[in-house]
Amino acid sequence: MDRIVLITGATGGIGLAMAEKFTAEGDKVWAAARREKPLPEGARFIPVDVTDPEAAKNAVDEVVSREGRIDVLINNAGFGISGAVEFTQLEDAKSQFNVNFFGMVNMTKAVLPVMRAQGGGMIINISSVAAVTPIPYQTYYSASKAAINCYTMALQNEVRAFGIKVCALMPGDVKTGFTAARKKSLEGAQVYPALERSVGRMEHDEQNGMAPSTLAKKAYSISKKRSPKPLCSCGFSYRLFCVLAAVLPNRLVNRILGKLYG
Repeated sequence: MDRIVLITGATGGIGLAMAEKFTAEGDKVWAAARREKPLPEGARFIPVDVTDPEAAKNAVDEVVSREGRIDVLINNAGFGISGAVEFTQLEDAKSQFNVNFFGMVNMTKAVLPVMRAQGGGMIINISSVAAVTPIPYQTYYSASKAAINCYTMALQNEVRAFGIKVCALMPGDVKTGFTAARKKSLEGAQVYPALERSVGRMEHDEQNGMAPSTLAKKAYSISKKRSPKPLCSCGFSYRLFCVLAAVLPNRLVNRILGKLYG
């Protein structure tokens, strides 16, 4: 039986690559985003603003009314901001969390009753290696992804008894339009001279990162697992970063990150 897959932020970058992969594998994909764009043949668009709880519920209800179930939810919608903490506007920081974290929360809350009723399902939350290796001048982005990891691990234990599987997929550098779409602030650069250089290095790494299709293959592999790990990274070097972040002293890890990006 074809699976019903709902992907947020699915009209570009990683989300679009996932829509292409899952569709190619025979799944029925519903691509959720604020604005409609060209999609892989067979994928269907559904409008949603993930920051609106009612809109998230309406999107889930619409898919269920058409298909009868949702087998996989991929919470991919997100964006990035960069800048010095001292000079970042509070409204921008809240917006970062409203999309990256609470957008995921809204979609997950909407789909959980559906998956409980049908006896199972899979939720994949797109996090970041920055969740475990927080990057200077991307503090709020890193914090929003760390919140996703904590949420995912706790939720996995809450819903395991219902046959619902939950995983946070932590990509490293991926070459997409995410880099150009980042909201950058250089305010305070005269106080923090490393700011511009740090963001420039980070964006260079992104544009030389893995292809979105690589991450899409990883997400598809996770979606087929009977018992996925709560946190997964993609690519050997990024798995190594995560392992080192877990075993090395925090002071040393932070020193290394400071040397790279501070």
